[in-house]
Amino acid sequence: MRNWEGVSEFAAVAEQGGFTPAARQLGISTAQVSRQVTALEQRLATKLFYRTTRKVSLTEAGDVYYQHCRQVLDGLEEAERALGQLQSTPRGKLKITAPTTYGESKVTPLLNDFMGLYPELEVHCRLTNQKVDLVESGFDLAIRLGQLEDSSMMAKRLATRTLHVCASPEYVARYGMPDTPEQLTAHNCLQGNLGYWRFAEKGRERNIRVTGTLHCNSGQVLLDAALKGLGVVQLPDYYVQECISQGLLTELLTAYQPADEGIWALYPHNRHLSPKVRVLVDFLSEKLNLTGPVAEVN
Repeated sequence: MRNWEGVSEFAAVAEQGGFTPAARQLGISTAQVSRQVTALEQRLATKLFYRTTRKVSLTEAGDVYYQHCRQVLDGLEEAERALGQLQSTPRGKLKITAPTTYGESKVTPLLNDFMGLYPELEVHCRLTNQKVDLVESGFDLAIRLGQLEDSSMMAKRLATRTLHVCASPEYVARYGMPDTPEQLTAHNCLQGNLGYWRFAEKGRERNIRVTGTLHCNSGQVLLDAALKGLGVVQLPDYYVQECISQGLLTELLTAYQPADEGIWALYPHNRHLSPKVRVLVDFLSEKLNLTGPVAEVN
């Protein structure tokens, strides 16, 4: 901006008491400092310095102008310091979204720990199983599970989840245990949104259509139904692992267990260098015990 031209040079001359020491401080030539100050005086139509062969001193107008310029320059330096701190320390508003159950059990406890480390953060967290538009809704970060859909987002794999097929011991005692995925047609399969379950056979992934009397987009509801002996369920480990360990659920078809799925951090291109996002992603990656390269999802 033209109004700023010569101001830094003028302030340096006033503080250093001469053009040569001002040039030395600014790292430019004495002639350049002189030209900038002369141009400033011409633009202001005001003499700012008394000049002699031995001394340079402020005029009355120059002293008034310097006091105001110093305030502006101090404010600019403070703004640059604040920006530097903002770029190095997470602070300000952070909007994150995550799936409901995984968010409650895994993400939000870590997010609370993260807020304890960086108390200047203001976190807005939305737990939902809906795929929200990050850019349109103004989210900085999303946690997504499983296979990623085509997207223009940046993605980093944070951890993995394992799918388990299981049923209550009472259900197995009554209806038997399937030996192959195809035998699920004889069983009541408690379903989510997809209408099929994932398996692996001889290193190849297979999707098997299943049917049953319960359809629900809540893993917690499906888990409760399985525990009450209503049917067979396929759910990620964070739903069923503890129940399997306690003998409340029996694991089925372990020979056909599919490959682990990714748990991902997604964030828009224009926010991937934000310190609060970068530091949070690194924190989640460390705490969830798996680091992975950042990848663009095309």
